[in-house]
Amino acid sequence: MKKFMKSSAFVLTGALLIAACGNKEQKSEANVNENPTQEKVEVKAVEGRKNFSDKAIITPLPAIMIATWDENKNPDVMMAAWGGQCGPKHITFELSKHKTTDNIRLKKAFTISFATKGDIAQSDYFGIVSGNDVPDKVAKAGFTITPSPNVDAPIINEYKLTLECKVVTFDEPVIFDSAKNEYRVVGEKVGTAWGSGKTIQEREVK
Repeated sequence: MKKFMKSSAFVLTGALLIAACGNKEQKSEANVNENPTQEKVEVKAVEGRKNFSDKAIITPLPAIMIATWDENKNPDVMMAAWGGQCGPKHITFELSKHKTTDNIRLKKAFTISFATKGDIAQSDYFGIVSGNDVPDKVAKAGFTITPSPNVDAPIINEYKLTLECKVVTFDEPVIFDSAKNEYRVVGEKVGTAWGSGKTIQEREVK
């Protein structure tokens, strides 16, 4: 049964057109950004609780497979974790630059599938290997594709559920100014993280 919804990606927003069923970076495309300062943060104990680390952990994260075409209609798949539903008809992803984001910018479309226990080796492979380094990684994983009839993106046959999506926006997010009831675009760089504040530190030293 066809189910019309919407979806999104990247801080990129996509519109999901249909739920379709199949037959059943850089080096790592699912890596976590470390604290740029790499400084050791002291984690103090809280009575009655166990400390795990100084990193934020929200779990579980989804194992989402994003499939795209490149300029030559060569299929690519990456595993992404930093994404999820942000409304009744949209999903959003936060991705750094990858082969996948290049393809999405080019085609303005993508498909979403979900890793399962039965295909965990192939799905993890898609997260380990970049399409920039291994252009035929879908075939090397033993997977096959069917061109989507609804969007300019491939359907991976071996994934049981596929969401066919069109990009709604790949732009900056907007913010709501409650004082003036206006929406404003976030864009201008106003400072450097772990950098701009050093001017105060330097002033204190003098």
